[in-house]
Amino acid sequence: MSHLLRKSSGTKGLVHDITPESAGWGYVGFALHRLSPGDAASGSTRDLEAILVVVEGKLDLTVGDTAFGEVGDRMSVFEKTAPHCVYAPGETNWTAKATTDCVLAICTAPAKGNYPVQRLGPDGIDLTPRGKGQNQRFINNIAMEGRDVAGSLLVTEVFTPPGNWSSYPSHRHDEDDFPRMTYLEETYYHRLNPAQGFGVQRVYTEDGALDETMAVKDGDVVLVPKGHHPCAAPYGYEMYYLNVMAGPLRKWRFENDPDHDWIAQRDAD
Repeated sequence: MSHLLRKSSGTKGLVHDITPESAGWGYVGFALHRLSPGDAASGSTRDLEAILVVVEGKLDLTVGDTAFGEVGDRMSVFEKTAPHCVYAPGETNWTAKATTDCVLAICTAPAKGNYPVQRLGPDGIDLTPRGKGQNQRFINNIAMEGRDVAGSLLVTEVFTPPGNWSSYPSHRHDEDDFPRMTYLEETYYHRLNPAQGFGVQRVYTEDGALDETMAVKDGDVVLVPKGHHPCAAPYGYEMYYLNVMAGPLRKWRFENDPDHDWIAQRDAD
């Protein structure tokens, strides 16, 4: 199995715990809790900032001194409604207690700036189409560059219809050379509908030094340390993924694979 493909460690509790150390990079962390009613999870951001995303279900959430009460709305990500999510700055404790079956994602990166505990969704997040034809997908921008809500983190959700491609044409953001490109590590948390399905993700560099093609199943995480990283949903199966990106600069600047950039140029016309 590819070292870039991370499987869930179980079906309940903390099922993903990806740190910069375990990923072999410097910025992005991603944890995922699967909770049943009455189950609790907690943590501290320490020297990191975090965005807590209620992927599915409902839970009572307290972040720092702010008790948000019950948060969450959609019971399946494939309802495609905007997620409930909260920003937590560095040195902040959080606690969550499930009121239904739920999935809670903890997206982390080094704390920068002076951003307060705050709700980031569902208000302010609108499902937006991107791409054309078999390259169309739908985006919930939770904390991308256009929202000044974090010092390091860039977080978004993507819904890819059956038979379509996503993160395509192939693109990379692995050089710290702003404004041409920014260095951003990235994780993909994948879900499939129906759940027994699979998707495909390739991570590769133009020189061929890295070239991994993975079958991703419901609940898998893919690490993108560098290179291009397109993915596809087979006919009959819808794909969701939650992206977390971070690097030295909170900007998303990328370049397409020169072999496939003609597709972007054609579709821009």
